[in-house]
Amino acid sequence: MRINDFSLQVATANGSGSQSANSVLLRALFQMGIPVSGKNLFPSNIAGLPTWYTIRTSAEGWLARKKEVDLLVAMNPETSREDVAGVPPGAAVVYDEPLGLSALRDDLTFYPVPFDAVVRPVSSDARLAKLLRNMAYVGVVASLLGIEMAEVERAIQKQFGGKKKAVDLNLAAARAGLAYAQEKLPKRDSLRVERMDATRGKLLIDGNAAAALGAMFGGVTVVAWYPITPSSSLTESLIAACRKHRMGPDGKATFAIVQAEDELAAVGMVIGAGWAGARAMTATSGPGISLMSEFVGLGYFAEIPAVIWDVQRVGPSTGLPTRTAQGDLLSTAYLSHGDTRHIVLIPGSVEECFTMAGEALDLAERFQTPVFVLSDLDLGMNVWMTDPFPYPERPLDRGKVLSKEALEKAGSFARYADVDGDGIGWRTLPGTDHPAAAYFTRGTGHNDRAQYSERPDDWERNMARLARKIDGARAVAPQPERDGAGNQVGILSCGTSRYAVDESRTQLARERGLATDHLRVRAFPFADAVREFVAAHERVYVVDQNRDGQLHQMLRIELPAGLLTRLRPVAHITGLPLDARSLTTEIAAREG
Repeated sequence: MRINDFSLQVATANGSGSQSANSVLLRALFQMGIPVSGKNLFPSNIAGLPTWYTIRTSAEGWLARKKEVDLLVAMNPETSREDVAGVPPGAAVVYDEPLGLSALRDDLTFYPVPFDAVVRPVSSDARLAKLLRNMAYVGVVASLLGIEMAEVERAIQKQFGGKKKAVDLNLAAARAGLAYAQEKLPKRDSLRVERMDATRGKLLIDGNAAAALGAMFGGVTVVAWYPITPSSSLTESLIAACRKHRMGPDGKATFAIVQAEDELAAVGMVIGAGWAGARAMTATSGPGISLMSEFVGLGYFAEIPAVIWDVQRVGPSTGLPTRTAQGDLLSTAYLSHGDTRHIVLIPGSVEECFTMAGEALDLAERFQTPVFVLSDLDLGMNVWMTDPFPYPERPLDRGKVLSKEALEKAGSFARYADVDGDGIGWRTLPGTDHPAAAYFTRGTGHNDRAQYSERPDDWERNMARLARKIDGARAVAPQPERDGAGNQVGILSCGTSRYAVDESRTQLARERGLATDHLRVRAFPFADAVREFVAAHERVYVVDQNRDGQLHQMLRIELPAGLLTRLRPVAHITGLPLDARSLTTEIAAREG
């Protein structure tokens, strides 16, 4: 028997009501104490197109997508034959009996279920019965795998928020599926679940919701956005959280969240709010980043704090809006024309989505510049298992802001003067009641007093200061995470690639005897630890979820020339979350 170690994929059609059923399966397994992860693969346009939801159980706690499907629930007539063709020998297939799939292969275990007949006693309403077929497969799967029905019932209660009619109907459908499977489907495959105690104290949440909570706790006051997949739910979650927790005693909002007419307008509002002293942010994806370029350049050069969340998807152009990638590393790090370089944070977990949301707001104000946070669709829209988030104990970092009292003591100030040697000037906020507080915020050439200048020495001095300022983030932005030391081979990654890398390293050690070290980059400009890691290894495999190896390219730009021959790009771009087996196969082959 294979206990708590398999991948279950449900193949349905978009808009068929399967999301609730899949969430119930995921939560029931989680409530049994079994480590789980869920990946939703859905179409970007209209209802009726194919959608797949994959649940992985792993007693060892692996959370990356598993390449192979061990149990397929085939409910979509349009893709059922292709779905069956894609599973490996020995897999099990639950399918809607009229599809007649059992004749396709003789190396799989088939479980035909007449779902229409199963749910007919539950509801005579044809439209409702079509939806209840999904909860019926939950019951079937529960029977075949040994998922405790009490946990299924708890999950249904939670999914439907205690709404009695919905709960009763879905419970009846799940029980009908369970009863049919127990009576008609003798167990003939090797997959099984057993209760564990590996999820105690943990919670399930998606990265966008975690980022929204982090921004709220981080003190955000102004948000401007334009809806775009896969970032929209970040702002939608933030709206809900702020309405619940950020209303004043008089019942009025202590925040402003504005839906702009497009992404260009959204970032313009954020830049304006940051200039006025608000902690401001927006959330978008790759196409929005492209539109924001000019305003971001203004924010960099005029030195205005702003936070931009980029929940990455597959590009270029419209690309694949509902697929995941790490394709915006280069575009965000160097966005805008001229000599521009930005601070970029790269969360690799839902907990880091929470913590980096506040850190980004602090860094933006401390360094007086736009700060990007690069999540991705896999992290942002999928549900992840996590420990509870740490409560922020640190006071907000508002950076170098001169008050009326400070100006009275100083007498005057030069907005862009590097008085402290860190490249960061002091600023004042509009409305500061002092005659020396005003300055001209320029996107054109200026000297340290914010006066218009085309003098070569002013320009050169200003650009050198800006570079020195951004370089200062190396030591204070989130530092890389390292696992392992002393091996000849290193692996370097960022973001959600961590999950496939962690599992792949175990596969390489167990199957090939290849021990590796891993460094996960969490911010740009790169910390000194990145250079030190590359220098300590003969070969470093740089893992990217994009075509061109963008993290690898950035390392080639930023590292000393003598280290570049040690780098080996490993780039994957399928639109699917990276899996460990693909990495293991490639690295093992290249290691001979």
